[in-house]
Amino acid sequence: MHLMRSMSRGLPEVARTVLMALAAAVLSIPCSANVDPGWPAASAPMQQSAGQTQGQAPLTQKVGVVKLIIGNTLSVTVDGGSDVSVTVASNAKIVQVAPGEKDLKSATAIALTDLQVGDRILVRGRAADDAKTMVAVGIIAMKRTDLEAKKTQDRDDWQKRGIGGLVSAVDPATGTITISTGTGASAKTIAIHTTKATVLRRYAPDSVQFDDAKPAPLDQVKPGDQVRARGTKSADGSEFAADEIVSGTFRNLAGIITAIDASAQTISLTDLITKKQMVVKITAQSQLRKIPAQMEQMIAFRLKGAGAGAAAAGGGATGASSAQGGAAAAAPNAAQRPGAAGNGASGGGRGDFQQIVNRLPASTLADFQKGDAVMLVSTQGTDAGGVTAITLLGGVEAILAAAPAGNTGQAMTLSPWSLGGGAPAGDAGGGNQ
Repeated sequence: MHLMRSMSRGLPEVARTVLMALAAAVLSIPCSANVDPGWPAASAPMQQSAGQTQGQAPLTQKVGVVKLIIGNTLSVTVDGGSDVSVTVASNAKIVQVAPGEKDLKSATAIALTDLQVGDRILVRGRAADDAKTMVAVGIIAMKRTDLEAKKTQDRDDWQKRGIGGLVSAVDPATGTITISTGTGASAKTIAIHTTKATVLRRYAPDSVQFDDAKPAPLDQVKPGDQVRARGTKSADGSEFAADEIVSGTFRNLAGIITAIDASAQTISLTDLITKKQMVVKITAQSQLRKIPAQMEQMIAFRLKGAGAGAAAAGGGATGASSAQGGAAAAAPNAAQRPGAAGNGASGGGRGDFQQIVNRLPASTLADFQKGDAVMLVSTQGTDAGGVTAITLLGGVEAILAAAPAGNTGQAMTLSPWSLGGGAPAGDAGGGNQ
């Protein structure tokens, strides 16, 4: 599930924020040919660009990715998806900044020929009435290669200094989020402390892309949500000072496929908890996996052993006798604990189920059939009858049948933290807490 894609969009939300913060400097670019090559700091006061006369179109700005370069004309795919043709004036100022810079003190002047396809830029200039063309008087660029390096650095930092879990309480007055992580003997509670400097973001209800996560206040985080934080852990591991937090409401579901519409890229299934029909949307970002039969049997065998041990110790419930019955018995906790991050190894030496899923090769919709039992982690969704799949996992019939009742939610949930754009990936769902 290691989903670190190419930087065709760069680090959209983060890069956009930085570029917009630097826009004040662009506003003060003189348009005369004999300007001083130095750039003012981003804190410089906004002022009308020199050379702008009455009747001229006002200056505007666009942020996007360079799609094509022909001479002094750039085709830019702006945030939102539309393309704009940008003619770069001969006296336009072009500078390069590193991702994460807060001002233009370290900006480097570059030539138009230094720009490359894939670079992320803020263009300041005058747009035509149709907004499809504009003449640029200033450009701030973040190089594609720098953004890729920053993304790799962020990914590694999320894995090294990241924790995740299920929200149990939120105290806006103190800025504290309490999460639960792990299961069984490894279960623990961690208090995540935020400050005014903590970056808070939240997944969109119908998006599986980390890049679509938007700034959100602490009061949007609710018990039952999933939280992933990056920062510094206390010596005893009970407290965590967060530099950045991303939260979301996710759902873990188990069901039986009733129909597949390849043209619409949807799967219809019967939710084994509610017995209702659910439409699952499959997107280009959805991760489809299928556990091979031999591996499925091995996991089921271990679960049966765990179930037998629990029953012997305390008269606990045993596994169901059929795949559908087992899924129905086991799935309630999976639905109640959506996408639980921190599903590490539990009793009996069982390996991390999420890590097993991460290592599986990608599947396609054609690998699934009507009647298959599946598990999935999805967005919360805004449509009561449909969700968007983050991960869809097949080959789970024997696993669901063997899982001890009430244990699937702890041992077999899938992590949503597999998305690109600086979010934790790979084993980010557990093992780092």
